[in-house]
Amino acid sequence: MSADLAETAALDAARRLFAGPIRFELGAPRLDLLPVDDLPELALAGRSNVGKSSLLNALAGRSGLARTSNTPGRTQELNLFLVGEPPLLRLVDMPGYGYAEAPRDIVRRWTRLVGDYLAGRPNLRRVLLLVDSRHGTKPVDREVMALLDRAAVSYQIVLTKTDKVKDPAAVAAAVAAEARAHPAAHPEVLATSAAKGQGIAALRLAAHAAILS
Repeated sequence: MSADLAETAALDAARRLFAGPIRFELGAPRLDLLPVDDLPELALAGRSNVGKSSLLNALAGRSGLARTSNTPGRTQELNLFLVGEPPLLRLVDMPGYGYAEAPRDIVRRWTRLVGDYLAGRPNLRRVLLLVDSRHGTKPVDREVMALLDRAAVSYQIVLTKTDKVKDPAAVAAAVAAEARAHPAAHPEVLATSAAKGQGIAALRLAAHAAILS
């Protein structure tokens, strides 16, 4: 099979994966409440208000799968979604980080939950680390990148809201250059816009590739 045909086939397989049933499974405020690790998992992480819920909805092709909010830090647990019937993949919407106005006890609880999940979930295939393209990587993002490096958890940076910047390619190049210094980071940075649908096919392809890894 030629490279073009192989890419077309992979894109179609990724599209079909998310064209089938997708449903909310459960919300887990603690690691011991997670279901059995019988499916490959793909987790979405990012700063509060990075547009994680909107991107999750765009990835799934469903407007109301994940609740969006203008209030940063609303998600305070691991929200799990089953993809396919029978399920082939579990999407994990992780609590947003870096919300300075959240009470300290909540921040500590979020930090512990996320850290325990990243270090202790053997079926976690990849983390999609969302970065707002208007701001690039911030110190709190770099802390999470270092955490993922230490835990040896593969992650891929996904730029969000690229419709709001003048030169998304330049932003992606700068972030990719930084990512190359991190051993657990995927070399390709994905540029997306949930509002315009840009980069969603590539994001689905990355998700599909992750479950095959």
